[in-house]
Order: sequence, then structure tokens, then C-alpha cells
Amino acid sequence: MSVNDFATRDKTSSLEAAEAAIARYEHTEDLIQAFAHLDKEQVRQVAKEQEHHSGPLKGLIVGIKDLINTADAPATYGSPIYRDNRPAQDAAIVQALRAAGAVPFGKTVTTEFALFSPPKTRNPWNLEHTPGGSSSGSAAAVAANVVPVALGTQTAGSVIRPATFCGIYGFKPSFGALPSSGLKTISPSLDTLGILGQRLDDIRRVFNALRTTAEVSHTLLQAPLRLSFLQTPWWPEIAADLRERLEAAVTHLKTDSSQFEIQTSDKDSLFGELTHAQQALMGAEVLVHLSQERQEHPELLSPALQNYLDKCAQTRPADLLQAQGIINQVKQHPELMFGDADLILSAAALGEAPTRDTTGDPILCRAWTALGIPCINLPIGFGHQGLPIGLQIAARPGQDDLLLEAATRIAHHLGTLTITLPVLRS
Repeated sequence: MSVNDFATRDKTSSLEAAEAAIARYEHTEDLIQAFAHLDKEQVRQVAKEQEHHSGPLKGLIVGIKDLINTADAPATYGSPIYRDNRPAQDAAIVQALRAAGAVPFGKTVTTEFALFSPPKTRNPWNLEHTPGGSSSGSAAAVAANVVPVALGTQTAGSVIRPATFCGIYGFKPSFGALPSSGLKTISPSLDTLGILGQRLDDIRRVFNALRTTAEVSHTLLQAPLRLSFLQTPWWPEIAADLRERLEAAVTHLKTDSSQFEIQTSDKDSLFGELTHAQQALMGAEVLVHLSQERQEHPELLSPALQNYLDKCAQTRPADLLQAQGIINQVKQHPELMFGDADLILSAAALGEAPTRDTTGDPILCRAWTALGIPCINLPIGFGHQGLPIGLQIAARPGQDDLLLEAATRIAHHLGTLTITLPVLRS
């Protein structure tokens, strides 16, 4: 297979698309282990039923993260506690996919309760490295060309980080922009559905078919775009090759002043405050929403999760109130973070994907998740180890359409609108 042979997309026939996806699954699954469950005959049956559907997602095969309920497959949430869990009905997002003509394709691996314990899944670019978490299987399945699009969720950095590690697009919409009933709740103030894909056009197509918010005409996208480049307090910890690539990208965008106005952000300190606030809020909510599992099945929790929950239990009420206060203040006054900019550019992760004993650090994604604002990963090349690196773009609350339109413009200008897929080697 050519690295640019996107075998499972641009199919008008649901059956043809499903067969292409199954063939890629059979070719890649032993290597990348992206799926927690796949019933091939069931996929074929659904594809047959969708064959004459006229919806906007006709012919599209979509991976479903195993944090999302499906009536025709287990929902284990990455934990042995739920190994026999069979939901009575589809999550709202899966119902919407079916109604739009798409074919749900199996359940992609999630980390344990969408948190930090490394899963079995491997990065298609290098099998000894992590695909990121917690939407590990979704990112790996898209990068390995099993499916062109997959659903993920983000509570800290679980869409953006695996997308950047696997060299694909990852879009976290505004909080609540996609229907979220039927997910395993981890942190209700933060849990957000997202879309991972091979093309920005695919992501926009899926988002527009499933969204709960009204689409805003692209004619509202102004020129030039006002961009702010945020180094963050973790700039010294970002890999040198990624820092160089980010600075080169910003410099290149500056050459077209008719399209982009770029300034350097002075909001590093506030970004750090929001990051620490997100950690406190997430910890407090995870502790509540996994309390039953912690009390009734402690032996089935990984040591990493047990340690995390023990740490969360140490959060002081005053710290939580302070965290909620800073988050709410910036939510109500986004100009505190954005100034007069439309979009903020930053690194999507600290560097290339680390090895498989970790899922990587979501530190550069937490603030945007806390604010509930839309953000996206754009692949911008490869680091010194030959693994993908990414640019993260964030927009103001509710500006999802602006973000998607701007991301297309920026990717086109940087020459990265078409991504490269890995050649899998055992």
C-alpha cells in the first residue's frame, strides 16, 4: 500500500467502504492493537442496511471510542470492571451517526476510564512508542488507515495529544457542541466529545452532521486572521526540534500579512494558572465519579489509577474553589486570554510520542479543556526521531466554525493540508 493510498475513504458504497476497512483491520490489528472489539459480520450487516441511506455521512466508516455506549457491542471503558457491560442503547452521538448514514466500526481502545494508564495500543509510526491517550485506539486506527474518522473524548488532552503523536487531525469542539449522553462520565465539567480524522474536510463534515449547535457561515471568517503565538510556561521543556518548527511556522505565516496578523502572547502566566486549575477540578470530579469503582472493585483498578485517585483525595476544598474561580472568570471574559486575537497558536504536546510506558503529558491541552473552547491539532512535520509533531490552534468559545475554516487556511499556507500515513512494519 502506498503511504498516501487512503483506502477507506471517498467510497459512495457503504459496503465497499466497510470491506476496505475490514481488510485494513486484518492487515494492521496484530501490529497496532487499536480495537477493543470488532464484529466483522455485524459491520457488514450495518453497512448493508446503510447502503441506500441518503444521509450526509453515507459511505463513511467511523471508529467508536470504548468510552461511548453502543447497543450492539460491549462498552468496557478500558476497565476489567466493565468487561461484561452491554449497554441497552446507543449513545446519542452513535444514534446521530447512524441517522446520518455512517457505519460505526467496532470499539477503539481507550485507556482505563480515559485516564493515564498506558493501553495495549501502539503508535503506527513506531510500534515501540505510544499513540497517546486516552483516545489511543481511535488515533491509531485513523493513522493506520483502518478508518478515515474516529470518535474520541477529551477531559485533559485526550483528542489533541493522540492526534499529534499519530500525525493526524484531532478536533475538540466547544464543550457541549456534540451530544454527550451515553458516555461514561469521568469529569462532567470537562468531558468533551471530539473527532479524529485524516482530512479537515472529513472532520468538518462529521461535525456538521452531528452537532447540537447551529452552523455559522464561513463568510464570517475575516482576513487577515488575528493570531497570537503562545509559548506557555513550559516552553523550555518543549523539544528543541518542535520549538524550531513552531517558530518557523509562525515566521512563514507572517510572510502573508494579507492573511495573517501575528503577535506573541503575554498570557503564559494565565495559561499556567488555568492548567493547574484544570488539574484540581478534574481530580475532584474524577474522584466523585469513580467512587463506586474505587470502593467496590479496588483490586481491579490499576496501580497507576489507584495512585492517581489517592492523590486526588488530597485536594483541599479551598484549592478547588480557587480553581473554579479562575476558570469561570476567564470563561466569562475570554479576552483575558485572547486579548484582541481570534486564535491562539501553541504546541500540541511537549514533543514526539514517548515510549509505551506512558501516554505522554497533556499539560499543553489542559487549559483549553478547562475553558471549554474549541481547539485542533494540525500535523506540521516530524521530529528528530521521525515521529509526528503538531501545532495546536484554539479559538474563543463557540467559534468552532471559525477554527475549522482558519485551520484549513493555515494548513494550506504551511503546505500540510494533505497528511502522510505511516508504512506499518512488524
